[in-house]
Amino acid sequence: MENQEVKKPSFLARIGNFFKTIGRKISERAAKKAGSSNKTQMLEWKKDGWKAAICLAPALLILAVFTFYPIVNTFLVSFFPSYNYLDDNFGYFAFDSYAQVLQDSTFWRAMGNTALMVIVSVPLSIIIALVITVLLNSIKKLQGFFQIIFFLPYVTNGIAFGLVFATIFSPMDYGLVNTILNAFGIDSVSWTGTARNIPYWAGIFVITVNAIWNGLAFKILVFLSGIQGIDKQYYQAAQVDATPKLRVFTRITVPLLSPMILYITITSMMGAFKSYSSVVSLFGESMGNGQNETFITAVGYIYKYFNKVTDGLPWLLSRASAAAVILFLFILVITLFQMWANKKKVHY
Repeated sequence: MENQEVKKPSFLARIGNFFKTIGRKISERAAKKAGSSNKTQMLEWKKDGWKAAICLAPALLILAVFTFYPIVNTFLVSFFPSYNYLDDNFGYFAFDSYAQVLQDSTFWRAMGNTALMVIVSVPLSIIIALVITVLLNSIKKLQGFFQIIFFLPYVTNGIAFGLVFATIFSPMDYGLVNTILNAFGIDSVSWTGTARNIPYWAGIFVITVNAIWNGLAFKILVFLSGIQGIDKQYYQAAQVDATPKLRVFTRITVPLLSPMILYITITSMMGAFKSYSSVVSLFGESMGNGQNETFITAVGYIYKYFNKVTDGLPWLLSRASAAAVILFLFILVITLFQMWANKKKVHY
């Protein structure tokens, strides 16, 4: 057989191979450079990570001692009905404390009172705070003065604030509200105190007014910062189109404030579920109508058994812990549901 001659590549093929080789070398060099830059960035990130860890260490330590450890310890204690904190003896494992709490009618009355406070006070406080925020934003000269006026309750002690309301809604004839009622020929109402004849509607009304006024300051500050951050072009375009103010409020202000409204709703709901000091300041430690605990809240129920622990019944700490865990889970479920339900309504 004759040897076949090997065909040499054409001139164009050699040029193409040349450029392919150059392109391959450039891509390899770029890959090496990118790898070295990624390593450099990782090293820089590690250095910054240590700096961040050092800066966050004090706050994390405080959270671990005063937040995370109590939560974990509460979960553990709730499953040991005979736990004795005096000798740190856990005893046996059981769900007895949860069964006792869930079968207690006082606990469900406390949860009912708390839920009613949440349902009534949270929506009203948000609506009132939004309206006041819009009015404050339209006032330029005295805006700072009114901000201070509305912010005063936020920096005031809760017990002192409740005592002021107890004076305003005093069951005696010299109380401010009863004085006004008497001026119109209406008999005095036992609004607050430790008397045994406080109407349920009157007590809930006072608690609601107290909660709304006490929570307005923080809501107004958050909404005011949000409304001042809205682009003015939206309002200018609405002004050019002669859009009514109510429609501007519902179509521009509220949608653009929806993230803050969701945040305020969740935090307000949590705060309302933790109501206790205001009820004690208004109705005393019995929380209404003598020793009947008419206006007892979920946190008040927890404190009720916690106080018995300090009075010489250490095993009741498990029952108080179980009630705290149930309240925690209840708030968690409602918060998650609220975030899921408002996911499409919030505009970021």
